[in-house]
Amino acid sequence: MTHPPNIILTTLNAKYIHPSLGLRYLLANMGDLKPQTVIREFTIARKSHEVVGELLAALDGQGPVADRKSSGPQVVGFGVYIWNVYQTISVIRLLKLARPDITVILGGPEVSHETDEQEITRLADHVICGWGDLSFAKLCRTVLQGTSPLMKVVAGEQPDLDQIVLPYAEYSDADLMNRVVYVEASRGCPFKCEFCLSALDKTAWAFDLERFLGEMDRLYQRGARNFKFVDRTFNLKIDIAVRILQFFLDRLAAPGNGASSAGLFVHFEAVPDHLPDPLRALIAQFPPGVLQFEVGIQTFTVEVQQRISRKQDNDKTDANLRWLLAQSNANLHTDLLFGLPGESLESFATGFDRLYALGPQEIQLGILKRLRGTPITRHAVEYRMVFDTAPPYSLRESSTVDAPTVQRVSRFARYWDLVANSGRFRKTLPLLLAEDVPDCEDGGAGAKPSATGSPFHAFLEFSDWLWQRTEKTSGLSPEFLVDVLFDYLCGRCALPGSKVKPALLADYLASGARGSPLTLRKHLPKRDPPLQNRRISGAATAGKV
Repeated sequence: MTHPPNIILTTLNAKYIHPSLGLRYLLANMGDLKPQTVIREFTIARKSHEVVGELLAALDGQGPVADRKSSGPQVVGFGVYIWNVYQTISVIRLLKLARPDITVILGGPEVSHETDEQEITRLADHVICGWGDLSFAKLCRTVLQGTSPLMKVVAGEQPDLDQIVLPYAEYSDADLMNRVVYVEASRGCPFKCEFCLSALDKTAWAFDLERFLGEMDRLYQRGARNFKFVDRTFNLKIDIAVRILQFFLDRLAAPGNGASSAGLFVHFEAVPDHLPDPLRALIAQFPPGVLQFEVGIQTFTVEVQQRISRKQDNDKTDANLRWLLAQSNANLHTDLLFGLPGESLESFATGFDRLYALGPQEIQLGILKRLRGTPITRHAVEYRMVFDTAPPYSLRESSTVDAPTVQRVSRFARYWDLVANSGRFRKTLPLLLAEDVPDCEDGGAGAKPSATGSPFHAFLEFSDWLWQRTEKTSGLSPEFLVDVLFDYLCGRCALPGSKVKPALLADYLASGARGSPLTLRKHLPKRDPPLQNRRISGAATAGKV
């Protein structure tokens, strides 16, 4: 491009590694306006004035995309999500102060519902609710022709999927080398779980499979190796799931392809109770480190499942997870959701313990959020559900979990990530959760994590103790965690140091960390002095934490 764009597509991603699939769909479907359109992505960590400065520089021809001033109307389209709405408000406010003539168009799930109630929509010129693949380009044509529509809020057009230009060519080579590649073989979801925006979908729609796999092959040939499928129900239609898995297996098995397929990683979101034999047969063929399944359990409590319109066979879920862990090399990232209407701390603990006993590699705990537009709000009065008014709209309290309990579980989730999900304490974690942990020294109420035989309650006691000691849920280094785990297990719970210290030492060495925890200082092997004045960045930074 040798002239400034008239249209910029932008968003604030959570991290650099997460590119926006939505912006790439919009760019791919701009038609005759595509030569006038560019993508400019930022992260939520960027300062608002820096983002505005870069947007204006691109529009005014002061950057690598342009060499002269643009003329006529200009449009900036923002993708708005729950994680970036506050930062985007700040950017739009500054952008409008600097250039009130720029037309700002919003889209994305955060502004597609309860639209009139939001500050961000008051700042914008137009809002597209729902599908924007084709609607954004149509709105831009109207704006650029100087005949802006009378309606501020535009209902997005949902076209047949074969009318949508697929976006994968819009990933740059740098994206493919350094970022996750988001892809989707289908949209929508037939299930009606009330905490999820997909509850509003009528069904799931699949892209033409041959067309989709052709795009995946082109991405693979260009060097893409990190594929994350955003389909809500990857294994809903088994014949499609089988074809997709076979596609990746074929690339792993291609003659002479060992080196070129190195680093292949494929992530799917899977329905937990639907794993028939044809799918199992393929999953079992994948080597370690390639497949990851995100499995949304959310709750094992049948009454709660029924209350939120969630269909899940718990026995089949158990059996499928056991098979995956015993017979495949897939990594399992499982999800539980705290705060669902009618779920108590005890019923949630029972579900957590049931899931933990199955042994998935990760258990991700989330706090229920009131996503705009979701049907979960129909329970708000009966269960006295109170949510934060600011993103991410997390539950504060309900009739079955009071505010202090929600805060306790939120801290539990953070500490569980640091200790369990991090994989840094594989040998120490069983000591922390084991049923045969001796009685704790102080004998106070709730001071015996082994009393109930519950891993959840054992870790909750540790979580409460760590919070009382630090009042921090971030900035806790691996070395600090080693020391506090030693203090807790040996001091508060009276485990012998001869049992705790070897586990901590093995874990710390296996993690590759290079610090020196006080607990292990006398037991760490001698190491070479730190590299200095070297320009070998990989060697000099290996193992840093």
